[in-house]
Amino acid sequence: MNFDYDEAFSRTIGWITRGERELLKGRCVAVAGLGGVGGSHVMTLARLGIQRFNLADMDSFALVNMNRQAGAFCSTMGEPKLDVITRMARDINPGAEVQGFPEGVSKENLGRFLDGADLYVDGLDFFEMNIRRAVFAACRERGIPALTAAPLGVGVALLAFDPQGMSFEDYFDLEGRTFDEQLLRFMVGLAPRVLQQTYVADPSAVSFSERRGPSTPMACELCAGVAGAEAMKLLLGRGRVSYAPSGLQFDAYRQKMVRTWRPGGNRNPLQRLILAIAGRRLKKMAT
Repeated sequence: MNFDYDEAFSRTIGWITRGERELLKGRCVAVAGLGGVGGSHVMTLARLGIQRFNLADMDSFALVNMNRQAGAFCSTMGEPKLDVITRMARDINPGAEVQGFPEGVSKENLGRFLDGADLYVDGLDFFEMNIRRAVFAACRERGIPALTAAPLGVGVALLAFDPQGMSFEDYFDLEGRTFDEQLLRFMVGLAPRVLQQTYVADPSAVSFSERRGPSTPMACELCAGVAGAEAMKLLLGRGRVSYAPSGLQFDAYRQKMVRTWRPGGNRNPLQRLILAIAGRRLKKMAT
C-alpha cells in the first residue's frame, strides 16, 4: 500500500485546518508508561496526525493487562510494551518517528527523553511517584507543558501544568510525606470531588501497601480522549486550557462532570478536610 499522510488524516480537516494538521505533524509528544493509559494516549495522538514521539517503558505485556491496555492481545503476551506500541503507531502511520527508551524513563535519561518534546503526557503507573515527580519537575525546568489524565473508576480526572504556573509539587504538596501519604495526596489532588468513591463494589481490591487497584477499559479510553483534546489545543496554541489549580473530573458511571479549583492545591483548607476523610476511608477499607 502506498501510504499518503494527507489522505490518511483528511477527516480531521474541519475541526482543524490543513495548516494546523501540518503543525501537528511536526510536533513531538513524550509519553512515559505505555500500559493502562499510555498506550491509548499514543494511539489517539497518532490518529490525530502527530508523527513524532519519545516513548518510554521497560515492561512487557502480561495477561493481567488484558482488561484495559491498548497493546494487550493474546498475540503480544510477553512482548515489550514499547515494541508493541511503536509497531501499532507505525501501523497507523508508517512515517511515525519514535525515539524509544526500553529502559523506561529515569533520572539518568530524563534529559534525552524530553529532548525536542513539545508536550509531555503522563502514562506512568499510579504508584510510580518518585519518577513522576522528577519528570514533571524536568518539564517545568525545560518549559514543557505537561498533562496527567488519571483513570478513576469509570471516568477520568485531568490536570494540566503550565511550566510558568503552579507546579506539580506545589499542587500536590508531596515533599516530606510518606509513600502512602503521597499516593493519597496524588489521588485526591487529581479528583478533589472523588466521584468514583461512591460505587466501589469490592474495597478489598484497593491496597496501597500491595500497589494494586481496580481498573476499567472505559476509563483508559476516556483518558485518551480527554487528554488528546487538551493536547490538540496545547500543540496548536488555540482553545482554552485550564491549568492547575483548576481540574476536571468526568465520571461516566455517575454521568457527572465537575470542574474544580483548589488555590494552594492540597494545602487548601477544603482539600485538607477531604484528604482527612479520604485517609480514614482508606484505612477502613484496609481492615
